[in-house]
Amino acid sequence: MPLFRLLQLSSSTLPVGGYSYSSGLESAVEKGWIKSSSHLKEWLSVQMTDSLSLLDLPIILFQMSTLNSHGDEHKLRFWNQYILASRETKELRLTEVEMGRAISRLLDRLGVDTPLKTFEEPTFITGFAAAATAWRIQATLAASGYLWSWLENQIMAAIKTMRFGQSDAQELLGELMQLAPACIEKSSQQVENTIGSSLPGLAMASAHHETQYSRIFRS
Repeated sequence: MPLFRLLQLSSSTLPVGGYSYSSGLESAVEKGWIKSSSHLKEWLSVQMTDSLSLLDLPIILFQMSTLNSHGDEHKLRFWNQYILASRETKELRLTEVEMGRAISRLLDRLGVDTPLKTFEEPTFITGFAAAATAWRIQATLAASGYLWSWLENQIMAAIKTMRFGQSDAQELLGELMQLAPACIEKSSQQVENTIGSSLPGLAMASAHHETQYSRIFRS
């Protein structure tokens, strides 16, 4: 059963609005920073190795550890706020909070009891960790599911914003998936004082997107 729950949690059909956001990718394409499959591969691989594996994934692991050990809510709130503080633009923060509220509502509807409903600004990462814990998904598998969900959403955003076919997308997806095991391993080695990441190019793309004249995505 945990495997099926992991597939449900990682699915692009999970009604949390992930398809509405490109995390700056749309702006990077519009500005000509990403013009080809090789550019896109570099854009996404750097985020995987230098951001997700140092910030998002370790915090999922920390949150799950706290929830599994019935730790105090203070730690949950601390890492929840840490994620928000690490989102470097208004849009990236909005993405995290809106998806966090969406997964909180969904879990409540599914009868999953989590502390999220008491959070003023729950993050998607905390919600993902809470769902994975409640559904008894092994922590590194949950991190893998989160990474897959993020990567699939980025590839789908690329298909919508640039000349990028389905076959090309699947080929690139296969190439980037080869980085996943190292990212998961790297995330599991992080300790509290090593958590953090900053990608100025991503922040600039997201900030530019706030005033982009025509766009498909909210962020």
